[in-house]
This record gives sequence, C-alpha cells and structure tokens, in this order.
Amino acid sequence: MKKEEKLDLLADAFDVDVSDLQSDVELENMDNWDSMTKLSLVSLMDEKFKKVLTKDIISKFKRVQDILDFME
Repeated sequence: MKKEEKLDLLADAFDVDVSDLQSDVELENMDNWDSMTKLSLVSLMDEKFKKVLTKDIISKFKRVQDILDFME
C-alpha cells in the first residue's frame, strides 16, 4: 500500500483532512489525538492490516510516521 493510501486511511480514522497529516507531525500536538481517535486506530489496524494494536504500542507512537511504519 502506498504512503498516500495509508495517509487517507489515517485521515478518515482521525477525522481530519489528509493535508493535516504529514509524516513529521507530532501526535501530542494534534487536537484530536484522544481516546476515541486511538480506538479508531485500533479498529483500522485490525480491519485493514490484521495487526493488533495495544496500549503499549500506541504509547510509543510519537509522530504520524511511527504509525505509517507500523502499517507495513
């Protein structure tokens, strides 16, 4: 899957415009990086990538790129 496709999926999960999701964006600086967004991310990883996303893994995500890397 191409990076642009992954960003589109993340934009949907985060309920933001894809232009707001650059690789170097720090998650803690995003207004909507909250429990609901994290839950959407867990669901996305399970449905689209068949990956289990735990609280410990999420806590290691610092930038959007960290999530993109996990998607591979």
